[in-house]
Amino acid sequence: MLVRLWEAERPDAVLVGWDTLTTPTYRHEAFAAYQSGRVFEESLLDQLEVLPDVVRACGFAAAKAEGYEADDFLAAAAHTWPGDVLVATSDRDAFQLVSDRVTVLQPTKGVSEMARIGPAGVRERYGVDPEQVPDLIALRGDPSDKLPGARGIGPKKAADVLREFGSLEAALAAGRFATEAEDLRLYRRIAAMDASAPLPPLANQSPTWAGASTFIRSLGLNALADRLASLA
Repeated sequence: MLVRLWEAERPDAVLVGWDTLTTPTYRHEAFAAYQSGRVFEESLLDQLEVLPDVVRACGFAAAKAEGYEADDFLAAAAHTWPGDVLVATSDRDAFQLVSDRVTVLQPTKGVSEMARIGPAGVRERYGVDPEQVPDLIALRGDPSDKLPGARGIGPKKAADVLREFGSLEAALAAGRFATEAEDLRLYRRIAAMDASAPLPPLANQSPTWAGASTFIRSLGLNALADRLASLA
């Protein structure tokens, strides 16, 4: 997942966040079913070990650390960078980062068509404000992450609850979902991106296409190396 950051009188910065699939996060430890059933080929795991170095060879920042997911680095960058932020991801959980300063760039047809999602776009798609997205996920559930949500609550009803009460915690304080309260608090904690994730330096970036070409060629990817060399 990629985030582009820019600010007046500062060079742009690009950060690519990565999961560490071989190490569980606090989410896995807190909820055993989290993302269960996912199986990755060894060849993919091998590639994921090399790709952060490819990003760095191009002159950009790569963020990867045990205990954190790619989403967490996007959140940290969005919260830390003082200027505008463009988050490129297909994961709609990132809608929680959207603000007047942060826009999500979401693929809609492969990578040939992209949608720019601002606060109005989040409200149009989910019926809630960006900061309510973790509450929405907790209530409606997330099948891809194996979060069950509240019993009998789908996306529309979850949005209705949040429009009525403003937040999951306010709904719980009013007596809603009393028997599921602690589970729902856990689901919200899991759904919320961790903006405390450690970041590499983000300033003073410029593409290093020649060095990237040399590195890529050492991996045997000559066609890609030639393309990168043409940019130098």
